Amino acid sequence: MAIDLAVQKREKLGKSVNSLRREGLVPAELYGRGIENLHLSVPAKDFLRIFKEAGTNTVINLMIGSEKRSVIIYEVGKNYLTSEVDHVDFYQVRMDEAIKAKIPVEFLGISPAVKDKGGILNKSISEIEVEALPADLPHNFKVDLAVLAELNQSIYVKDINIPHKVKVLIDPETPIVTVTEPRVEEVVAPAPTVDVSEVKVETEEKKAERVAEKATEKVEEKPGK
Repeated sequence: MAIDLAVQKREKLGKSVNSLRREGLVPAELYGRGIENLHLSVPAKDFLRIFKEAGTNTVINLMIGSEKRSVIIYEVGKNYLTSEVDHVDFYQVRMDEAIKAKIPVEFLGISPAVKDKGGILNKSISEIEVEALPADLPHNFKVDLAVLAELNQSIYVKDINIPHKVKVLIDPETPIVTVTEPRVEEVVAPAPTVDVSEVKVETEEKKAERVAEKATEKVEEKPGK
């Protein structure tokens, strides 16, 4: 089903776009190979709804007045203080020309190796770069964790369902997720206990020996009568 998003051309640029944000609009840019860049604005609520559905790899119809452009949401900038959408970049695509995109990985289910054997789930990647015609780009790749029944078992890129019209651009042997053995806390051996009383006795004995040695030396050094 086609996804339509209505936008408007804007004249405000630079710092003046702050007034758009106060009106509930998000400044946006449209660009693409061989086309003129357009400055746009889009209602924030409408964009967030579409973005949740389409993500950054589904083609949507950008409606500029009576004109329709096929685009993907290329980049979403957010305010680092409020996390609200600050600006949007749209990229116009040609439906007959392959493009590269990063497809998110969606993890489903529970690993028996984690649930029953205490394994640790380590997710290595969260998205997979692919190349395909815009209409053939998958929305996401689903990874079923229920197949991870043993410790030290992995799911690799080659294990997931890749549509035949989609070319994966990373090594198929790349692990996506692995269940490792539970961490074993290292037991630190207690420090050896020192018997202080023995040290004290030994010290006193040595002290007595030194005193006796000095006394003998003085007797030997004393001149005869």
